Amino acid sequence: MLSLLKTVRKFFGEAIVVTQEVDDIIQSPIVKESIINNSDCKVLLDQRKYMNKFDDIQNMLGLTEKEKAQILSINMNNDPRRLYKEVWIGLGGTHSAVYATEVSLEEYLAYTTEETEKMEVMKLARELGGNVELAIKRIAAERREQHKYY
Repeated sequence: MLSLLKTVRKFFGEAIVVTQEVDDIIQSPIVKESIINNSDCKVLLDQRKYMNKFDDIQNMLGLTEKEKAQILSINMNNDPRRLYKEVWIGLGGTHSAVYATEVSLEEYLAYTTEETEKMEVMKLARELGGNVELAIKRIAAERREQHKYY
């Protein structure tokens, strides 16, 4: 891993590591040191499930108190009328901020993991001869008419 990261950087490339579990990275000292020491850009999503051990994560990632506060604020006060999630981006210790990432209602319905919404889309798609795209468009239009979403 360390050799790969150094080689990529030598050719002005960027290696990207994505995981749903921080423990995937921190369990291996070699992987942890390779990734963290060679990562100027860090992107973190909602970390509330790690609230009790975030001090360890903060130390491992070399985060300031300000950055820690930013990260732990993610998705705490989202507007329920909008379909967005927040993400924290830190750039080499020089800049960090929380950003809202928002998709269209159609994109949301296409990729949602919310079981009831997936079932609604698939039920309508079956009624429309298997046309998922049309089902998504109809549900989105209906929700806009009802002003559930903007």
